[in-house]
Amino acid sequence: MAATPHSPLFIPGEALDFYLGQGYYRMHQDLFTCHFLPIEEELYTAHWLRIVLSRVQYGPQQRRLLRLNERFTTTTQPFHLTQEYETLYALYRNSITFDAPPTIEAFLLAGASHNVFTTEVIEIRDGGLLIALGIFDSGLRSMAGIMNFYHPAYRKYSLGKYLMLRKLDIAQERQYHYYYPGYVVHQYPKFDYKLFPCPAATQVYDSRSGRWRAFSWAEVARQSAELLREMPEDEPDSNSGE
Repeated sequence: MAATPHSPLFIPGEALDFYLGQGYYRMHQDLFTCHFLPIEEELYTAHWLRIVLSRVQYGPQQRRLLRLNERFTTTTQPFHLTQEYETLYALYRNSITFDAPPTIEAFLLAGASHNVFTTEVIEIRDGGLLIALGIFDSGLRSMAGIMNFYHPAYRKYSLGKYLMLRKLDIAQERQYHYYYPGYVVHQYPKFDYKLFPCPAATQVYDSRSGRWRAFSWAEVARQSAELLREMPEDEPDSNSGE
């Protein structure tokens, strides 16, 4: 894990852009990076992604999902933690079969009284009922997707993927350059949904060269093999992104 040298009071937008571009990501109130992920006594390699917004083109699956959810009301606003948000997250967490933080507060703030990131939230409502929430951080030219969760009764609407598309739409409207969804894991498909918006516009970070390369599973496999050959003795557990 590596922290930034900036003031703990506020991370400037240009600083967030820079660190996202170096393969860093938010964890609580800090920035970190990692290359390995231990899962069930196996060690996997993590590969950070970004989407080049100027290259995004939606296909039939994405357009269908946008049409499916047109009936719901969507609003975007600065993030302020509420009991309504925590109640929805608790419903979501109780419905899933994988590990997740106990609360939104634990995931984003971890006891901190001040948020150093510029964080916003997308609310999706069916009438007055909050059915999904998407949380993201913004820099000057970049957006990082942090959390997506939804009411389990609305699972068939694929609201997690829909929130990714809505975040991309907002980022494009603001003329951002990049959207960062977190990482995928080599030979562990749980995180592959992050490729849903547009694989052709997605890049993967090559930590050895410090360059972003066009995403392909062959490129991920190449990077994974190199990382495992050079694996350090200790690597921390990590947050995966949204």
